[in-house]
Amino acid sequence: MLEYLLIGTGYAFAAAWQPGPFQAFLLSRVAAAGWRRTLPAALAPLISDGPIAVLILAVLRSVPDSFETSLRAFGGLVLLFFAWRAWRQWRQEGSEREASPVSAPRTVWQATLVNAVNPGPWLGWSLIMGPMTIEAWRLSAGHAVALVGGFYVTMTANLLALIVLMGTTGRLRPERRRVLHLLTVAALAALGLWRLFTALL
Repeated sequence: MLEYLLIGTGYAFAAAWQPGPFQAFLLSRVAAAGWRRTLPAALAPLISDGPIAVLILAVLRSVPDSFETSLRAFGGLVLLFFAWRAWRQWRQEGSEREASPVSAPRTVWQATLVNAVNPGPWLGWSLIMGPMTIEAWRLSAGHAVALVGGFYVTMTANLLALIVLMGTTGRLRPERRRVLHLLTVAALAALGLWRLFTALL
């Protein structure tokens, strides 16, 4: 069970701190309304991911075991690709581009919509969280709860921290942002290698 808890928390940490559309939305919301009013937006993944997860899991439960093994391997490759892309951004200091302005929605429901149309949750549940949740459920309900619960508790906590840091410091200092960026590279690479290893076994 601890293994799945660590996987969920590690993947959530990497997803929360990677620059992307949802993070850009949070930055614009903080700039427009302040970090206190933006805090509820951290709950958006809990709302938007539910229908996505149900749909993806329903599809995955009907596929043969051999396809699940292929998904596991492909998910590992996707994680390694994300790690490589994050590494390139880190080397080029591409995180400076994350602050591109967008209009600031006013409610958590608009934040939910932003996250729902973001490809991240769809890819994550199709190739990573979905296959792992099915694996964990076959072991026990507790394993699945540890994986999914660990993921969303960590995701929400890290998004809250990100919002507070954006609001109280203006933006993360470049050196701190680079350290966090490098940590996400390490987390994604480790998870990708683990998924490939288990697929080969």
